[in-house]
Amino acid sequence: MPRQAIRSAVPGYLAQTYCRAYVHPYAVPLFQEEAEMANPIAAWHAEHVYFKQLLDLLHKQVDAFQTGKRPNYELMLDIISYLKDYSDKYHHPREDVAFARLAKHCPDIELVLARLRQEHRVIARAGETLCTLLNEILGGAVIARTEAEVAAATYLVYYGNHIAKEDDVILSRAGQTLTPEDWEAVRNAVPPSHDPLFGDRPEARYQELRRQIAREAQPGD
Repeated sequence: MPRQAIRSAVPGYLAQTYCRAYVHPYAVPLFQEEAEMANPIAAWHAEHVYFKQLLDLLHKQVDAFQTGKRPNYELMLDIISYLKDYSDKYHHPREDVAFARLAKHCPDIELVLARLRQEHRVIARAGETLCTLLNEILGGAVIARTEAEVAAATYLVYYGNHIAKEDDVILSRAGQTLTPEDWEAVRNAVPPSHDPLFGDRPEARYQELRRQIAREAQPGD
């Protein structure tokens, strides 16, 4: 879907440029405890880069709607399932703790941080909606293409804009401000979890998605 089409498919206040980013996958061992302790900001940013790779793959599937092709619904479901099961349940709860800690140190951005925490819930709901639609489509239900297209485009814009705001405004302030005690609280927000896609032992269901990410990262793609 062209950027203009995405802007027309979602609420106006969300209609900002969707950013694509490719880096070589698996370049940083994300959310391994030793990596986080050594440089939590680098691990935080690197995970955002990985999430943007997934959003870019999703964007390409949304483009297929515009050309009359059948999107790869299976790939779309893998992307959303990973973001729901890992990002929503592991990454975002830790961010919520980081934001709460940062708000105490930096009251000047307290409202921005509150909005970002709210967006975590909005993104989760949008993901649930899209996941339900994709499961219904793959189960043989008759779903209007436009319904799936708008749901996917909305999710892309919500998530893309959210990550951009965190990268542009929050990460540098967190790196300058949060104390070792704060980072310890962030690490302890949820139990440690193995990354089922970007970890060193990806789950079987994500093997094809991992191979697709690697193909997209090849020079010239």
